Amino acid sequence: MPPSASIDRLSGLLMRFPVSAHLHHNGPLCGLNHFDAALGHGFLHVLRRGHLKVTHPGAREVPTQLLVTEPTLLLYARPFTHRFHNPPAEGSDFTCAQLHFDGGAQHPLAMALPPLVLAPLAQVPGLEASLQLLLAETAHVRCGQRLLADRLFEVVLLQLLRWLLDHPATPGLPAGLLPGLAHPALARALTAMHEHPGQAWHLPLLAELAGMSRTRFATEFHAVVGQPPADYLADWRMRLAQQGLRAGRSVKELADALGYANASALSRAFNARLGCSPRAWVSTLTRS
Repeated sequence: MPPSASIDRLSGLLMRFPVSAHLHHNGPLCGLNHFDAALGHGFLHVLRRGHLKVTHPGAREVPTQLLVTEPTLLLYARPFTHRFHNPPAEGSDFTCAQLHFDGGAQHPLAMALPPLVLAPLAQVPGLEASLQLLLAETAHVRCGQRLLADRLFEVVLLQLLRWLLDHPATPGLPAGLLPGLAHPALARALTAMHEHPGQAWHLPLLAELAGMSRTRFATEFHAVVGQPPADYLADWRMRLAQQGLRAGRSVKELADALGYANASALSRAFNARLGCSPRAWVSTLTRS
C-alpha cells in the first residue's frame, strides 16, 4: 500500500472549496445539444446507453471531435463549449448535472483538471453502486428526488477524483495539484499545507513530512506540481484569503488564520500576488 493511501488527500481541500452538483437532464438526448461555456458552470455527463459524437468548436486543448461508444463519464470541470450529436429520433441515454465549483475558475481542482476528463464506467471501480442509486432515483419522480440526485452526483464526482489520483498518467492531466496528490511522498506535504495553512511551513519541515532530503523534495515538488513549495503555499493562502474575503471575513481575521504577522503583512502579500489590495479586490466583487 503506498504511503499516501493512509492519508485523506481530498477532504481538507473540498471542505474549504466545495463542489455542488445540480441535476440537469435525465433520459434520451436526440439530435444536436449545445452546452455553452457562457453558462458559467461545468458539467458531469453520464452516458448510460448508446453512442455519442462530441464536438468542441474552436478548441485547442482537446480534440475537436470524439466518438464515445461505451458507457462513459464526461467531466467538464470548467465552463467549456461542447456539443453532443445524437441520432434524431432514437437518442442515447444520459444523466447530466451542472457543476458549481466554489470560487469558480479559481477553485484549486477546477484549475488542476484538464478541460475534459473522459472515463469509461468499466474502468472506474466503485462507481456501480452509486450509479445504480442515481439511476434508480431519477427513474421516477419522488419526494426529495432532485436533492438526492444532486448529492449522488457529488458522490460520483468524488469517486472520479479518487480514480484520477490513482491514475496520474491519465491523458491530458497537466503538472499540478492532482499529480502532486497522487505522488506517495509529496501528498503528505501538500495535504498538511491544505489542512493547516497557518502553520509556519518551511522547506526542511515539508521535506521531513515527505520523507525526502530537502534537495530531492524541492526538485521533485517543482517537477510534479509545477512550482516551488513556497510559491504553492503562497498561492494556496491567497486562494483562502480570497474565499474569506468573499464570505465577508476581515483582513485581520484572515491574517491570523493564514499565518501572517498582521493585517498589513497579508495586505502586502495579497498585493504582491494579485496586483491590488484586499479592499480593492473586494470592491471588484461588488461591481460585478
